[in-house]
Amino acid sequence: MTDQPATQLLISSNRSDAMKVRSRDGERIGSVHAFMIDKRSGHSLYAVLTIGGFLGMGKAFYPLPFALLDFDPISDAYVVTIDRRVLEGGPSWANNAPDFDQAYADRVASYYSVPAENLAV
Repeated sequence: MTDQPATQLLISSNRSDAMKVRSRDGERIGSVHAFMIDKRSGHSLYAVLTIGGFLGMGKAFYPLPFALLDFDPISDAYVVTIDRRVLEGGPSWANNAPDFDQAYADRVASYYSVPAENLAV
């Protein structure tokens, strides 16, 4: 078996911005743009959130370790368990998504103080 680049080991499962994301206080933060799924295990490693923008312009994308989201079935939304300011200061992009390789996973894990093995790609 040959080692493949990490970017080929994740698959994006787009949800078309339909899943809402709220703060613990109920404030609307954004929506889930995609889930980043490890092809081998089928586990979601990240939820890529969209925050901001108007009519599709000015959106920013934030990969958030899936462990930092809770699902609220009553509101049919994910609840972010961290402060919005922390989220907005985290790794993000506007136009071109980064390579989701181990170095990027380590950067995201370090920023959110999540064990890197939870985001190993």
